[in-house]
Amino acid sequence: QILYLKPPWTLANLLKCYKKHWMAVFGYVVPRSLLATIECLSNHLYADKPFDSSTVCILLQESKKLLHAFSCRSDYNGVLPQAYAEVAKLCETLRGVRAALVEQDLSEDIMVLSENAACEKMEATMPNLQSTEEKELQPSFHVVQENRHQEIWSVLEGVWNTMNLYSIELFQKLDPSAVTMAAKASFEEAFLGLQKLLAAVKDIRDGIGR
Repeated sequence: QILYLKPPWTLANLLKCYKKHWMAVFGYVVPRSLLATIECLSNHLYADKPFDSSTVCILLQESKKLLHAFSCRSDYNGVLPQAYAEVAKLCETLRGVRAALVEQDLSEDIMVLSENAACEKMEATMPNLQSTEEKELQPSFHVVQENRHQEIWSVLEGVWNTMNLYSIELFQKLDPSAVTMAAKASFEEAFLGLQKLLAAVKDIRDGIGR
């Protein structure tokens, strides 16, 4: 009778009810700090703008935190463990796709950097002569170079996003309230991912150096 919104509920209705009744009801069932998780889900899911993969990953992680917190009270007839397992599966799938894309982008960029370095060495050994046709091609050359810079920047941004993703995962695994049965495997996977990332960044740095 006192509910802010009456059933049947949509997800948007539920998130509004969580926020409205948080201090009086839900804050006594789960840690009150999880209100930030409710705010995060509400703000992003109904922002009417497209998601990038980093945002999707954050939303999945926040959902896992919320499901885990409520599962400490009850499994709700097996519904919460099943939901948690599905969200965890989505996290693993997204992590694999992101890692594959970043590795592919890094490999392509390292090849391009190596080719550019070889071209620069050849140009350094040739006389500094330009024909009229070469001068006419200069504007398009600068456009290509600018596009290349944008591509390199995009790859480095992908590296940063992946590092940020693994950092979030590591900090959550170090939080005792977020530890689950699968924590050890996920932590090891995150650590191995960071090692691969360090090697990829080193390759980029070496390529730029060449």
